Amino acid sequence: MTHIEDELNSQPECWTRAAQAAPRHGAALPAAGERAAIVGCGTSYFMAQAAAALREGAGQGETDAFAASEFPYGRAYDRIVALTRSGTTTEVLDLLERLHGRTRTTAVTADADTPVRTAADEVVALDFADERSVVQTRFATTALTLLRAHLGLHTDAVVADARAALSAPLPEGLVDCTQFTFLGRGWTVGLANEAGLKMREAALSWTEAYPAMEYRHGPISITTSTTATWMFGEAPEGLAEQVRRTGGRWIEGTLDPLAELVRAQRLAVAVAARRGLDPDRPRHLTRSVILAP
Repeated sequence: MTHIEDELNSQPECWTRAAQAAPRHGAALPAAGERAAIVGCGTSYFMAQAAAALREGAGQGETDAFAASEFPYGRAYDRIVALTRSGTTTEVLDLLERLHGRTRTTAVTADADTPVRTAADEVVALDFADERSVVQTRFATTALTLLRAHLGLHTDAVVADARAALSAPLPEGLVDCTQFTFLGRGWTVGLANEAGLKMREAALSWTEAYPAMEYRHGPISITTSTTATWMFGEAPEGLAEQVRRTGGRWIEGTLDPLAELVRAQRLAVAVAARRGLDPDRPRHLTRSVILAP
């Protein structure tokens, strides 16, 4: 078994631990009414998108998400939450250092014994969700679970759906598709973006991701009999039928969207295996992007 398989299979347990830990980390996370921004790079940026949409949608306060390298320093926030598995990513550390003494910052990381410990005002360590694989799975979803639980949006049903996502077989023939499109709405747009990234990283697949309503505005033109379109959450009315009429394959998201992401992670590993690739060591990638001064 690869590291990524072991790590993605452990997600139900990691989510349970993160939800249990959320109350004791409450003071380090944005309070109701605060204006907040959530930042990250790569996978962490897509989790930031999901978390920001969840928080604002829950009426907890205006919440933005940014790639750390694109943070708008001219805007005022009450708190910045940085998601960083390694605690060493250059863009995140640069952002935290620039904000030091100006805006309260919290880092959510898998390794607190790293430079992020002194760069952020507060650190939430999810060390039980750390990973050996370059490709992120459980840390990302565990960090999002922590934030969902902080908002009161996590339930035991989410964990049950994750177990179902791990035990049920993938749709027959899905690994043979030549192109994959992931769609989301609201907070699940970030999950769709992350599913696409997993397929590119682990399986070198041609993948795209869009807000679901945007799919009709051009991207649907790529759909053929060898493509799959996977919806995270409830689909816009009529879209499934429209995709099927093109001859493409429609994958309905029937589980909690975060559990659907687990299914997409499994697909990435399965496609990698079919193509003879090592999903733990994707080409041109490292566990953390550390830029030379």
